[in-house]
Amino acid sequence: MRLPTRFECVGCGATINDETTPPFRCPAQKRGDDIDHLLVRNLNPEHATFPPPGGATNPFLAYRDLFHARHLARGHGLADGTVDEIIERLDAAVAAVDGRGFRRTPFPRSDSLSNALGFERPGGVSVKDETGGVGGSHKARHLFGILVYLEVTRRLGIGPGVDAPLAIASCGNAALAAAIVARAAKRPLEVFVPVWANGRIVARLRELGARVTDCPRRGDEAGDPSVLRFREAVNSGAIPFTCQGSENGLTIEGGETLGWEMASAFAREGRVPDRLFVQVGGGALATAVIAGLREARDLGAIETLPRVHTVQTEGGWPLKRAYDRVAARMLIRLGGDALNPPPGSPDAVEQLRDAFPSDRVQSELEYASTHRSEFMWPWEPEPHSLADGILDDETYDWLAVVRGMIETGGGPVVVSEDLIKEANDLAQNASPNGVSHTGSAGLAGLVKLVRDGEVKPSESVVVLLTGLRRV
Repeated sequence: MRLPTRFECVGCGATINDETTPPFRCPAQKRGDDIDHLLVRNLNPEHATFPPPGGATNPFLAYRDLFHARHLARGHGLADGTVDEIIERLDAAVAAVDGRGFRRTPFPRSDSLSNALGFERPGGVSVKDETGGVGGSHKARHLFGILVYLEVTRRLGIGPGVDAPLAIASCGNAALAAAIVARAAKRPLEVFVPVWANGRIVARLRELGARVTDCPRRGDEAGDPSVLRFREAVNSGAIPFTCQGSENGLTIEGGETLGWEMASAFAREGRVPDRLFVQVGGGALATAVIAGLREARDLGAIETLPRVHTVQTEGGWPLKRAYDRVAARMLIRLGGDALNPPPGSPDAVEQLRDAFPSDRVQSELEYASTHRSEFMWPWEPEPHSLADGILDDETYDWLAVVRGMIETGGGPVVVSEDLIKEANDLAQNASPNGVSHTGSAGLAGLVKLVRDGEVKPSESVVVLLTGLRRV
């Protein structure tokens, strides 16, 4: 069956047949093979259209024709109205649990941030504010996309059984979002949390019916112990209901609604901002936003992409470490010495962006995808930061994000704790709901580049406020 969408592993090239294998983890993945197995949904732009502005306020209905579950249902003869009914029913159930369903989130120019950072009109700072979304963050978008797929495949008789538990490793917004969505769908959920998890969040997870398991570190094992226990559960039959694209290929698709909403706004304004700042932990958010904007461009909704800057803290920056290593190899292939110009410098960024379509750059990305341990491994010291929601030991979706930064001429930014605090103070005036230190960490990257003189007052930039401040 040829569909407008299909899942393929960027590391080994394996493709997925939904009849036999759900697009969660690559079925060809083998322990210790050092390949970055990541299932990515590819959209054929010749058989899809980007919806015009002004559609449904629910993003899963507004962008329905871009979802794999929709195409899979059509391929099996399931009526479009049936898929709409599934989305509407599940959304109503989510609203019954959380008091709100999925709706297009605000995306205004922030006069307070623009003025505080010295921007001049028509430039300035636009804020995509997710703090009023389901569960108080963007995380539920990722998970609702998975849930719609599970419900569609259940109707078709080709998906995992409804009794299989859902599983996630998280102790913050992702876990809360998973518990809300799982409760709405009446599915069992296992949540694996670190021993230092916030007691109030753990209590709320249990109130929502989740089974919570504390995960102390065992001996000298490397990596997040809650992720390791989560993977053990998945290997025993649980469904990865997670905000890590490396664990479930469908995770990115739901998050792409953020990129599509921004692209629709860009299309209405007739211009694309110069830069976009996004905080990175595991990397699914950045991957999804980049993928959504790229698909909007490929479908003709926008002409180009903004420069994408990712933001991590001095407490842990595995993504920048990986970016620097990939970029250094590319600069050597392009005739440099990896130190002149150094990775991340303006000259290097422009050189890599200009050369991105070339075979030399693409071959280095392919090399990175098959030699993961040379670029991405767990951060050795235990990371610490006020922005604790982006302290993943690894950036699990790292390669897709590195590719996006190189393609767009952006780059990684590492910020101090002082900037994390300052940006969070500034952000409180930009959101009516209040935003956490994690949720405003991307703004800290913008503040840094403004003060470094890299971002000019005339530029137009976007930041994402992604998590509600919880007392």
